[in-house]
Amino acid sequence: MVTARITVNGEETPIAPAPPHTTVLDFLRERGLTGTKEGCAEGECGACSVLVARPGVHKPTDWVPVNACLVPVAALDGQEVVTSEGLATAGTPGTPPVLHPVQEEMAVRGGSQCGYCTPGFVCSMAAEYYRPDRCASADRGSHPDRVRDAAEDAAGVAVTDAEHGPNGFDLHALSGNLCRCTGYRPIRDAAFAVGAPTDEDPLARRREQDPPAPVATEYRRDDSAFLRRSTLAETLRLLRERPEAVVVAGSTDWGVEVNIRSRRADCVVAVDRLPELRDLRVESDHIEIGSALTLTEIERRLDGTVPLLAQLFPQFASRLIRNGATLGGNLGTGSPIGDSPPVLLALEASLLLADADGEREVPLADYFTGYRQSVRRPGELIRAVRLPLPLAPVTAFHKIAKRRFDDISSVAVAFALDVEGGTVRKARIGLGGVAATPVRALATEAALEGRPWTTGTAEAAAEVLRGEGTPMSDHRASAGYRSAMLGQSLLKLYAQTTEAVPS
Repeated sequence: MVTARITVNGEETPIAPAPPHTTVLDFLRERGLTGTKEGCAEGECGACSVLVARPGVHKPTDWVPVNACLVPVAALDGQEVVTSEGLATAGTPGTPPVLHPVQEEMAVRGGSQCGYCTPGFVCSMAAEYYRPDRCASADRGSHPDRVRDAAEDAAGVAVTDAEHGPNGFDLHALSGNLCRCTGYRPIRDAAFAVGAPTDEDPLARRREQDPPAPVATEYRRDDSAFLRRSTLAETLRLLRERPEAVVVAGSTDWGVEVNIRSRRADCVVAVDRLPELRDLRVESDHIEIGSALTLTEIERRLDGTVPLLAQLFPQFASRLIRNGATLGGNLGTGSPIGDSPPVLLALEASLLLADADGEREVPLADYFTGYRQSVRRPGELIRAVRLPLPLAPVTAFHKIAKRRFDDISSVAVAFALDVEGGTVRKARIGLGGVAATPVRALATEAALEGRPWTTGTAEAAAEVLRGEGTPMSDHRASAGYRSAMLGQSLLKLYAQTTEAVPS
């Protein structure tokens, strides 16, 4: 097996002797790259963000920012990383490095105050700077309510509003970065001032080449191992031999366990680069989404064709987390407050579960069996998520949380209704945060189906929805509040759809 190595700012270096649980953050800092900071160790603050070369959507390679505090450095065996130090280019002998355009704008516009968060902001901004489909908007003002015309749509002109700059910069790219000095206005100014990469920009040119190919990894130190096989079949055989192994993709959940709870595993198996888990296919009667595609990749490949998922993605943690998190991981943890299960329940999703003996399909509604428990057997992986077609025309995802973005939900409700001729022909409602598992609101669905989509029906069904699940009181919300939000969410859906669907 080839020695595990990682390329950082153009220099290849061995990962050894770092223990397998070592994060990219600690690995970098131990080598003097201290621009990468630890703030929360949970992927919430973004002070640790770095750029990784990953397969692109519009070009062969995308520069993708990730939370270095969560990713094991062994997971980047054979990969390329750029830190905030690597963005600047060397000057002539005897002169300081030349700042990257993002660094320059942050400096001249006062975007760096105490400076602790700045390198993380710079890396996230640089990824957006290099986003291939970012383009300047027409100079037609920046009123938040301005709507693009057909010509702008056809030309791919960027939206200009409170969260999108005239240069096409999407501020959601910074949703996972926290400024402790509350200095967001100059950071926003810097983001909206950057131009386009030049033809001489080495990181821009790098996008035209393929990213590093996934490599098989067998990294062992002392009594622990980080393993990655080349194929799904090899991985499933390994999991049959090591059913106790921890399976990771983006490590956005396991990384928190390692950092905050000091958990260690004798064996970690990575599945994030397996080609069999990274396919997305649209067939005549279903959509199949590979379990190891990141949420960002799914979002960009579907490009709004599944409206309920399109509503979910901006509310799922932050862009930094979505760049690593996967549907397979979110479902595999079995958390009752994961954001994707309610949406997938409303979409009537099923899971394709694979082990060394073969594959089976399980409706998601039958997957969860108890708190963080499921029908998935030892040695079995979620290979893909399957969504049946056609999709329900009336959908909504309501996430109730203390923060607008980058927060855990107190209650999550997903609706998928088929309303025809003013009558609810079919209703599917997924709930999160109100029981030991994500659940379908079966009683409410029955209260809606076959009835006219009117105020009376919505109010009666909302009363039923308030009684669904077994909500509990905790530090996020009381049981009473959760029940009230369930009913209110249906009334909100009705108010949002009455103009579009005649009552």
